Amino acid sequence: MKFCTAAGALVAIASSVSSAYGFTPSSSLSSFTSSRNLATPRLSNPSIYTSRQSSATTLHMSAPLKVGVVGATGAVGKEIVGCLEKRSFPVDNLRIFGSERSAGNEIDTKFGKVTVELFSEDAARECDVVFLAVDGDFSLAHADNICAGDDGAVVIDNSSAFRFKDGIPLVVPEINAETTKGKKLIANPNCTTAIGLMAIWPLHKLFGMKAMVMSTYQAASGAGQPGMDELEEGTRAVLSGERKVAENKIFAHPLPFNVIPHIDKFQDNGYTKEEMKVTWETRKICGLADDFPISCTAVRIPTSRAHSESIVALFDKPVDIAAARKALEEAPGVKLVDDVENEKYPMPLTATGQYDIEVGRLRKNIAFDNALEFFVCGDQLLRGAALNAVIVAEAMVENGALQAKVAA
Repeated sequence: MKFCTAAGALVAIASSVSSAYGFTPSSSLSSFTSSRNLATPRLSNPSIYTSRQSSATTLHMSAPLKVGVVGATGAVGKEIVGCLEKRSFPVDNLRIFGSERSAGNEIDTKFGKVTVELFSEDAARECDVVFLAVDGDFSLAHADNICAGDDGAVVIDNSSAFRFKDGIPLVVPEINAETTKGKKLIANPNCTTAIGLMAIWPLHKLFGMKAMVMSTYQAASGAGQPGMDELEEGTRAVLSGERKVAENKIFAHPLPFNVIPHIDKFQDNGYTKEEMKVTWETRKICGLADDFPISCTAVRIPTSRAHSESIVALFDKPVDIAAARKALEEAPGVKLVDDVENEKYPMPLTATGQYDIEVGRLRKNIAFDNALEFFVCGDQLLRGAALNAVIVAEAMVENGALQAKVAA
C-alpha cells in the first residue's frame, strides 16, 4: 500500500535525527483592502552576496573569533555548529554552553573535542559572538546581559523574544544585512518567514510587490526534536498496529496520517500567531507599512523536516515569467527547480539538508492581475534557523559590527 510505504520512509528519515537536549531549543516557528507599494528595496552588501552565489558557498574571512553556542545539543544548535564547520567560519575557539544535564559531555567538532560548559553570563561574555538556540524565556533573561557594554559579546538570537522590539534588527542577510551595523543583539526570523522571503525578495526587486497570500505546509521539525520524535514514534505505533491513532503531546492533534491547520495560539482576528508572524516579520524585514496586506494560513503536515509554502504575490508592474525565472536563478541562496515536463519541482524530500531553498511551479496567477504563484521548499533547521544565523554573523564581520575583542 503506497500510503504505508511513504509513512515507513518517513520513519526512516526521522530515525536519523538524534534527540539530546541541553536547553529547550527554539521552534522554529489582512485582507486585500487596498493596493500599497513596498518600500524601495534595500540591496545587500555586494561584497558578501555576488550574483547567484549559493548560500553553501563559504566566505573568506580573517580575524578568528571566539564563538559560543548556547543550546548546541538541540536540533537547531547542532545545525549551527555544522554550519560553522562547513562554511569555514573564522573560529578561533568554540565554546558550547548547556544546562547541568549536559555540562561535562564532550562533542566532536571540526575544531576538536569541545566539552559542554555549564552556562553562565560571565562565561558567554568572554566570547566575541554568541548564538542562542534556546527558548524565548531564556533569551529574555540573558541576551541583554551577554551583550551589554563595550566588552559584551554580539548575540544572535534564534527565538522569538526580540523579533518585534524596536531598535533590534530582524535579519535575513540577503535582504537587510546593513541593519546590523552598530548593533550587538540581532534577532533571527521565524523559519517560515525566512524561507519564503528568499524567493519573494528577488521578485519584489523586479516587479514591486503590493500584496501577498501564503499557505504553509510545515514539517514536524518546526516543533524541534520533540516534534520530530512524536511524529516518528506515532507513525511507528500506527503502522505496527499498536495504536489506531497516534498519541499527541507536542501537537494539538495526532500528526501521523493527518494535517493540522493550527500552529501556535489563535489570535483575536482568527489567525494563529504563527500566521501573524509571517505578516509582522515580513513587514519589518522588508521595511513595509504596518498595514501592508499579507495573509497566511499555516498547516502542520506529517513530514519530518523542511517546510513548504504556496505563495501568491501581487505586483505593481506587469509580470514576465522569463524575467522572473532569471531573477530567481541569479538570487543567492535560491535554487530554481521548475521543470514540470520532467516532474521536477520543489519537495521536502529534496530540500532537506540543503542550504539553498527550492522554488518552482512558477506561473502567472489567473485570479489576479500582475500576480505570480509559486511553490517554495526549504530546510527549516538550516535556511529557516541555523544557516540564516551564521550568514548574519558573516555579514557582521564584513560590515565591521562583529570583530575580535582586543585584550585589555
